[in-house]
Amino acid sequence: MSRLQGPSSLKRKRPEVNSPAQSLTEHERLLYDVIRSKQDIGIWTRDMKKEAKLPDNVVNKSLKALQVKKLIKEVVNIQNKGRKHFMATEFEPSKEISGGAWYLEGSLDTEFIESLKQLCKRQIERRGVATLEEVTDSINSYPAFNVDVTKQQIEEILRTLILDNVIMEVKSNGMGEFASIPFGEVCYKYISKAGLGGEPKAGALASIPCGVCPRISQCTPDGIISPKTCVYYQKWLDF
Repeated sequence: MSRLQGPSSLKRKRPEVNSPAQSLTEHERLLYDVIRSKQDIGIWTRDMKKEAKLPDNVVNKSLKALQVKKLIKEVVNIQNKGRKHFMATEFEPSKEISGGAWYLEGSLDTEFIESLKQLCKRQIERRGVATLEEVTDSINSYPAFNVDVTKQQIEEILRTLILDNVIMEVKSNGMGEFASIPFGEVCYKYISKAGLGGEPKAGALASIPCGVCPRISQCTPDGIISPKTCVYYQKWLDF
């Protein structure tokens, strides 16, 4: 089920911890302790049998009982999807097991990724230019989007949009459309689309000198090094 259909977001709900652990049989307790000791990594059934030193029929019966009592759960290990992997319900799978934020139930969540890409694109297109923080805050406050995302996740999405030539990364010069963004801060600008086939056309914006200038940290509006006295900046304006 898509996480976009409801509040089952990246912040996955933890199962209830108040479980009937005190009513376990000797074998169930042994198996439960082995599984629980692996925390967010979990354990493969084959390794579990070796560690618990119990026969297959006892392990299988105990696993079913522990699942019924909601003390353990079966999880998908993206590195070995064909193997049965178990974990105590109080833990959530680590990134090594689940694949991280971009995976859902062991599969790459392409629907979620594409939706997030489109939202990021629209936010930057609407603003013209935006910082990472602005894009993240806008998406997290978007009423129709029921998933809380982190700055790191949005940054990864923005990187893909840069590679797709949809947006570009620039540094604010503190002037014009960058007036609301602190001087020198990294931000993202939408590349307008024009021409046949709707191919992105970056034009002169893609070669803005401020983004690659080695003196950007010393450049100020009224300083010795400034946009007013910069020949490269003037050439860019006259392009």
